[in-house]
Amino acid sequence: MGLHDSTEKIRVGDVSVSPRDVLASVLPNPAKLGHLMHGKTCAGTWVRGTYDGAPREVYLYHVADNETTMREWGSQAVLWQTAVCPVVALELLCNGSWKATGVRGPEAFDAVPFLNLLGDYSTHHGMVEMGPGLWPSPRPTGQPGWDRPVRRAIVPA
Repeated sequence: MGLHDSTEKIRVGDVSVSPRDVLASVLPNPAKLGHLMHGKTCAGTWVRGTYDGAPREVYLYHVADNETTMREWGSQAVLWQTAVCPVVALELLCNGSWKATGVRGPEAFDAVPFLNLLGDYSTHHGMVEMGPGLWPSPRPTGQPGWDRPVRRAIVPA
């Protein structure tokens, strides 16, 4: 239908319209729906690789509650969850916890300060061991999850 970012017009009867603009004019504004949404959202990554030479699979995730993010930040959970990770990374770069020159991906930096700062932002996050014999019933690793209080990855001395 050509609904991506194109505003190219098509003929419909006697008028020319952009299909994307027609939809945008009749659908609700997502920015005004947050207060109507309830529940939690989970973003995660299933990572497969080796650890100490042995195959390993883990699911890394973080969960946001929409009512909490609307109350504390004025943003929907999905928007807030998308924004909080780069905000935390920028804060670590600005306060000097992460230092480097050149272009670096987040995996080039120590994860502990990142996870601790996520906890300061009340972002519930955790890790679940996956792999053969564990799916669909993975066993928790003991790390904090969405139904438990946020704990730091490492408590500063």
